[in-house]
Amino acid sequence: MTPNFMKIPMSSPDLTDADRQAVIDVINTPILSLGPKVVEFEMAFCDYTGAKHAIAVNSGTAGLHLCIRAAGIGAGDLVITTPFSFVASTNALLFENAIPVFVDVDPKTGNIDPEQAADAARNVEKYLPRKVDIRNSHSEYPVSNIDWHSRLKAVLPVDVFGQPAKLDKINAIAQEHGLKVIEDSCEALGATYQGRQAGRYGDYGVFAFYPNKQMTTGEGGLIITDDDEAAGLMRALRNQGRAPGDTWLSHTYLGYNYRLDEMSAALGLAQLHRLDDMLLKREKVAGWYSERLGEIPQIEIPHISPETTRMSWFVYVIRLPQNVDRAALAKRLEARGVPIRPYFLPIHLQPYMVERFGYREGDFPVTEDLGRRGVAVPFSGVMIEEQVDYVCAALREELR
Repeated sequence: MTPNFMKIPMSSPDLTDADRQAVIDVINTPILSLGPKVVEFEMAFCDYTGAKHAIAVNSGTAGLHLCIRAAGIGAGDLVITTPFSFVASTNALLFENAIPVFVDVDPKTGNIDPEQAADAARNVEKYLPRKVDIRNSHSEYPVSNIDWHSRLKAVLPVDVFGQPAKLDKINAIAQEHGLKVIEDSCEALGATYQGRQAGRYGDYGVFAFYPNKQMTTGEGGLIITDDDEAAGLMRALRNQGRAPGDTWLSHTYLGYNYRLDEMSAALGLAQLHRLDDMLLKREKVAGWYSERLGEIPQIEIPHISPETTRMSWFVYVIRLPQNVDRAALAKRLEARGVPIRPYFLPIHLQPYMVERFGYREGDFPVTEDLGRRGVAVPFSGVMIEEQVDYVCAALREELR
């Protein structure tokens, strides 16, 4: 029998009595939305990241969407990005009927391959999907009389699993071709690349605070930028398009209800004050895993690039050999109280992407290989060493 304390959750938020009290304090006031806690949370994030502006929103997905709007990306425009990510990084483009231009990823980190991204910026037609969707009208590729290079507007790198992409190279590509950079740092809050904070390399950076993230607001996200005009627009768009000077029922823009509520902001503010401590706790758990799983020859542990001066551990993802039946392994481990999950499933092979753009298996072989072999093990900053020992022992025994 598995001991009760060894029935291990995939993830658990790191919450304290002070965090809970911060939420209760807001509930005991009459201001639950559009209040001072959101402003205070945003200012604290500016202090933490060094950004000029912070715009709190109700999810990382909403944050990405607002960045795409602020960058002027619309129907038929092209954005270079990665198929190895959570679907939100692509979905936010599809909300505006933009076309994701996928390139494959680095086999060690899973982050976007800058060499392929550079080639796509030079020869974007070569990287278009089989079917090109312009203003919801499907056309078989190639489409005549379209200057595709003029439609290329941005690069959207993803800092996968808490490790920043090769952001200096991405920025160089963007500068050469006049592209915006939307840095999806939803998994990498607190990480640094060559000593600089993740989220600070692009025109815009986006973070997310779902309960499995490094810090949480329950649901929530935040955008950072130094662009005054873009920040003003995004603040209006998150609040149903209400611009400064608009009255209560006046709306300058087509906007959204992407506001973050006061309770979530209060929780986020309390969490942000002890973020560095929470990152250290997650780093300790990751170290336990690396020490133990690194001794199992069938397992490939995460690779940290030398440019990553601080890893911000979001999840701990290992890779299995090709010949391991991942589903069968998961079933056996579940019976022992150890859940594992595939991480990620390639975006281009999601059914709606196959239908819309005509992608096929084999289009992005590195992404597909990582998708087949990747496994997230239970991970959070509140795990104890005995739990990590139990997970690793179970993996060792089941892989024999």
